[in-house]
Amino acid sequence: MEQMKQYMEYAVQVTQRLLAADSPSGFTRAAEEVLLKELSDLGYEPKRTVKGGVLVDLGGEDANDGLLLQAHIDTLGAMVAEVKGSGRLRLTSLGGLPPVMANTENCRLYTKFNGVLEGTIQLCNASTHVNDNLRTTVPDYNNLELVLDEPAFTADAVRALGVDVGDVVCLDPRTRVTEKGYIKSRFLDDKLSAGILVGLAKYLKDEGLTPKRRVYAHFTIYEEVGHGGSGSVPAGVTESISVDMGCVGDGLQCTEHQVSICVKDSGGPYSYDVVTGLIAAAKAAGADYKLDVYPHYGSDVEATLRAGWDIRHGLIGPGVYASHGYERSHKDGVLATLQVLAGYLAR
Repeated sequence: MEQMKQYMEYAVQVTQRLLAADSPSGFTRAAEEVLLKELSDLGYEPKRTVKGGVLVDLGGEDANDGLLLQAHIDTLGAMVAEVKGSGRLRLTSLGGLPPVMANTENCRLYTKFNGVLEGTIQLCNASTHVNDNLRTTVPDYNNLELVLDEPAFTADAVRALGVDVGDVVCLDPRTRVTEKGYIKSRFLDDKLSAGILVGLAKYLKDEGLTPKRRVYAHFTIYEEVGHGGSGSVPAGVTESISVDMGCVGDGLQCTEHQVSICVKDSGGPYSYDVVTGLIAAAKAAGADYKLDVYPHYGSDVEATLRAGWDIRHGLIGPGVYASHGYERSHKDGVLATLQVLAGYLAR
């Protein structure tokens, strides 16, 4: 465990760099560049796929029984749907951002050709001393609006700033890593797992390890809209594991201090052979793990299956609380996830 802690710390550092790069679904170039640099600096040769994801060969012997690890770097966000007469902006979500989670968040609007503007997502008529109904208003995308930090109070004035329908809106992640090891931020789903896979890559390189089977990592960019892992499966891959957030909540066993091994989600059961193999790896490594069924969840590897790839599939990840909101995990869960992955590759 002591040996793996340094790679856990490195994974958290990479995660922080990824979180600082805005990347809602369809707008991920900045996060892709972070990954390309990190993996290249480690001595790998990552490639950007046509779709925009990052694919890297981590080495290994048997290329006819390859293992593909998948994590996604696209996040939730929003897009301008209308420039209103008041100069405020009506939004549409990218990747299922819950309106209640977006209310009162600071954000950045990326115009297509005229730079970045700042603003805040607010309820319409958001002053408590003016709006008698504010306390009972349930946020939705019809009563939320983006208020730009600009003295522009008409649609024409806002358009003169370069704003138009289709501009991408990115929420401030508000990342913090506490002295007690808690990792708090938006978009730990799934940049924390992406950081873990880079940590695993560093572990393999530093320790001079060659897995018995060929191992690849695919960092996808459309998971939050359902088709992240639908392509870019290297030849010879027979199995894929999504490394994504583990759910934490009522009715589930996992906490932020553990790695979750998912046995079933909304897409059905995961491969029995893969699940039992992950459990065996967790036990052998002494990793703190829990088994759970996720009621409202779909993963990259299910998109891979739906695209027609003939593979076995699994899903693990560090426990993350308050998914799709202001999320929280812990270094313990990062460490446990790394232990399971390293153990699984050594089988």
